[in-house]
Amino acid sequence: MSDWDTGDTGHDGGSDVDYGHYEAGQQHGELDQLHQVDANDSSYNSDFNVYEQDSANAESTDFQQGHNVQWTDGHGASYSETDFTNYSHDEASTDSIFAAEGSVEASDSQYSEIDALRQQIDSSFATGTEFHGNAGGLGVASN
Repeated sequence: MSDWDTGDTGHDGGSDVDYGHYEAGQQHGELDQLHQVDANDSSYNSDFNVYEQDSANAESTDFQQGHNVQWTDGHGASYSETDFTNYSHDEASTDSIFAAEGSVEASDSQYSEIDALRQQIDSSFATGTEFHGNAGGLGVASN
């Protein structure tokens, strides 16, 4: 950049010219933009059903019966009869029912995004204030 402030320099150009302020140069700029998104989602679901049934029984039966007959006649003959019944029964049983249902779900997701933008801006500029005086004092560069 340059600043010129000429004012009255003492030339003998025959006119009093005031150039004022003149500035020229270049500007450089950058635009940086960063956009980032991070997200995650986790879920878990559990369902479980249990059904159980137990039953047990036992049975025991004992039965005894006896019959005895003895007979003797007067002639010395004898008769004897014995009947005996013995019955025994034992039984045991068990029943068991077991049912199970299950469900397990799991979900895990992650998301990540990043956007980066970089832009370079270059510009040239020239500015000047008005001059007062006669145009004869200006050179070709001012046209």
